[in-house]
Order: sequence, then C-alpha cells, then structure tokens
Amino acid sequence: QVQLVESGGGLVQPGGSLRLSCTGSRSLLSLRGMGWYRQAPGKQREFVATITNTGSTNYADSVKGRFTISVDNARSTVYLQMNSLKAEDTAVYYCHNFDFGNNYWGQGIQVTVSS
Repeated sequence: QVQLVESGGGLVQPGGSLRLSCTGSRSLLSLRGMGWYRQAPGKQREFVATITNTGSTNYADSVKGRFTISVDNARSTVYLQMNSLKAEDTAVYYCHNFDFGNNYWGQGIQVTVSS
C-alpha cells in the first residue's frame, strides 16, 4: 500500500507558476512510476505527466513545455513545476503512483488560475 500526501496548490494569476509536491510512503525505485492527473469541473480525470523508475518522462500535449515533473528519491517525493499557467489549467490535481497491477492516488489538491 502507498500513502500519498499532496501540497502546493492554490490560487495563481494567469502566467504565474506553482509547484505541486506529493510525498509517498515508497520511493520511485520501488515502483514503476509516479505522476500527476487532473480533473476540471464537469470533465473526466485526465493524464498530465509521469516519470518512470528509469527516469523516462511523458507529458500531455496541453502541458508540454510548461510543466516539468521531477522526483526526489531520498524524500519519496514527486514534484510538478507548473509555469505559464492558464485558466484552463484550473482543476483538482491528483498524485498517482503505480506498480505492477496497482494504482495509488492522493486525495487531490485544488489549483485555480484566475485573475
């Protein structure tokens, strides 16, 4: 089992930046990967970014060039640096850890981009 705790959300103006953090009870090296999803009001949860235990990263087209995912293995923490934020980035962001056949989710954290 993996316990995940997210932090770093909040309200930011368009063009601003936020960094989300997610600390888990297992390091990336003991999993297949870590990542982030998001769910906007009235929409389905969608993939944002992921990083595997080999260091490979993948991003949704909508965030490429603006968001960066990284990991601190010593702290079992995955980060999502979000720059040049847009109103359409407003959503609840969920931390995601996965290994073979198992998916683990955080409780979600709100990110609101508004002037």
